[in-house]
Amino acid sequence: MTDRSALQARLEQGIAALGLQLPAEAVPRLLDYQALLERWNAAYNLTAIRDPAEMVSRHLLDSLAILPYVQGQSLADLGTGPGLPGIPLAIAAPGREVLLVDSNGKKVRFLREAIRSLKLEGVRAVQSRVEEVQGQFDCITARAFASLADMLHWGGHLLAPQGQWLAMKGKAPDDELPGVPDGFSVRGIHALDVPGLGAAERHLVVLQRT
Repeated sequence: MTDRSALQARLEQGIAALGLQLPAEAVPRLLDYQALLERWNAAYNLTAIRDPAEMVSRHLLDSLAILPYVQGQSLADLGTGPGLPGIPLAIAAPGREVLLVDSNGKKVRFLREAIRSLKLEGVRAVQSRVEEVQGQFDCITARAFASLADMLHWGGHLLAPQGQWLAMKGKAPDDELPGVPDGFSVRGIHALDVPGLGAAERHLVVLQRT
């Protein structure tokens, strides 16, 4: 078990390196989320990452790296798994309606417990396939969820007219760009420098309706 103060130092250094200003209570709540995920992971295998320090880098900071691109009053996180990036984003920038979507029952049970125990206001979890979700959202996030073509085919109906789709990828998905369906355009591809991930490549693809 890694000492919480060491995890806090790693998290705070990472947030500073990302140039983010978070609410005062964000860091302890992010660490509470990490501890809950670590505890549930022992029984439910929610993530392949087991090391707490790696969870800070690969889950918390990786999610927070896209915060500057998040906009609007509502966000849907598709294929959220154990709440990534949706829960860290909800903690870092409260006040937005957030819908966490996953088809895996174990993961959704964890999400509901996290929402309850962390008192995440405005955050809901739903067990559903993406194509069956209803509503429209100002911002949609999806982390290593599917190809750009599949993401937009399944979930494109959820993006509000002026909304922004944030697709989190490893290496730059140049081979996926020709598959972006009609009605959507790529507004930018941003290389993300996530503290603690070393040479691991991270990119964010920003899409909008045309």
